[in-house]
Amino acid sequence: MPATPTSDFFTAYDAVLAKWPHGTTHHDIATPYGTTHVHSYGPHNGPPVLLLPGGGATSTVWYATAAHLGHTHRVHATDLIGEPGRSVPGDRPLKTAADLTHWLDTLLDGLGLHTAALVGHSYGAWIALRHALTAPDRVHRLVLLDPTNCFTGFSPRYLLRALPMLLRPTPGRNRSFMEWETDGTPLDPDWVRLDGLTADFPTTRPVTGPRPTPAELRGLTPPTLLLLAERSKAHDIRKLATRARALAPKLETATLPDATHHTLPIAAPEEMNARIAQFLDGWRPADGG
Repeated sequence: MPATPTSDFFTAYDAVLAKWPHGTTHHDIATPYGTTHVHSYGPHNGPPVLLLPGGGATSTVWYATAAHLGHTHRVHATDLIGEPGRSVPGDRPLKTAADLTHWLDTLLDGLGLHTAALVGHSYGAWIALRHALTAPDRVHRLVLLDPTNCFTGFSPRYLLRALPMLLRPTPGRNRSFMEWETDGTPLDPDWVRLDGLTADFPTTRPVTGPRPTPAELRGLTPPTLLLLAERSKAHDIRKLATRARALAPKLETATLPDATHHTLPIAAPEEMNARIAQFLDGWRPADGG
């Protein structure tokens, strides 16, 4: 694996980023764990929303969601530190779930926000949920898109299929896995190229941890929307929904028809963005965020 990202990666990154709406701004936020790269769009006085991508993805994947929510909300999307993208790890590594919560706290501070809605996909949903459980006063609302390791574990079939890509990622293995999980769903070709090139991106070991305990989930206080991909191969969505509803008192669920785990959010049905907007609608924090 090369010591630095390739120029091809950033060319592909910028090609997907160009699909973000006109008026999007880009900035770097200093945190104790390094510099976090953020794209922002929408009215400056709109209720803030922070979008967290899945593992191995980048903030660019949210362009359709940003365009939809950005009519009424101030949308911020971040590259995760240590993952592919333009965020740069610092001398202090992210090692624990507590570190991730501290990182998000300092990121919100850097954006000038006391509280925000969090929207996370897959691994990003696990990060968002951990933050909502640890710092509920900073999470006004929570949206979990086909979350992994939050309520149930991965499907063994999914893990077995992903193993070659996880052990030795290559553009071909990334592409083969994506084609299998998405069942040939047409995907943005620019994003497919970027996803393949993440195999050559130098990353750090992602922070992982146990699923939240039943006691923790019963204590989840922010209103939460759980959106599941109907054809997800990452887990059994029926078991996931049943367990989530049983444990989290302020949670509502919905299933996105024809979606798979990895078509979210890049090839998500319009219903996904509409449901998120409806869930967030009506929140206007008194202090502006």
